[in-house]
Amino acid sequence: MGNSLFDQLEKSGLVDEKKAKQVKKDKRKQAKQKRGKGTQTQDESKLRAQQAQAEKTARDRELNQQRLQEAEKKAIAAQIKQLIDMNRIENSDGDIGFNFTDGNKVQRLYVSEKIQSQLVSGRVAIVKLSNEYILVPAAVAEKILQRDQDCVVLNNVQQPDASDADDLYADYQVPDDLMW
Repeated sequence: MGNSLFDQLEKSGLVDEKKAKQVKKDKRKQAKQKRGKGTQTQDESKLRAQQAQAEKTARDRELNQQRLQEAEKKAIAAQIKQLIDMNRIENSDGDIGFNFTDGNKVQRLYVSEKIQSQLVSGRVAIVKLSNEYILVPAAVAEKILQRDQDCVVLNNVQQPDASDADDLYADYQVPDDLMW
């Protein structure tokens, strides 16, 4: 019983030595080809896995960048809201209509005479926060402008005129009682 199948077939005369060697040789070739194909398919699967990993990493990096940008936008919006809330100028007794443009629409805000002169001179600015127009000092409007340009609706910054330096009548005072 200790005989192998090959030994038994050889004793019975069904298989000869030459044919047995040929069969063994064919089996070795097939096994060798399988190993070669197996490493090739393994290499392909490794390559695909690496590509998938690289794509996933790139996608994760992009999503992370978007999250950071959104967090930065929220932080800037919170800073703007805090600046506006802390420096808001109350305007409850306004009776003069002050017209200004917001985009391509003309808006009206009722202000007092003092606030109107400050708006015209550029000491007070108008900012927009969630569809509400709020008065703030011009310095605060500059800080808001650095963070988000869309929030500042009106900021009359007075530019020094070049004509002031060339004004021939700069030394002469205009009388106070003179009304134009």
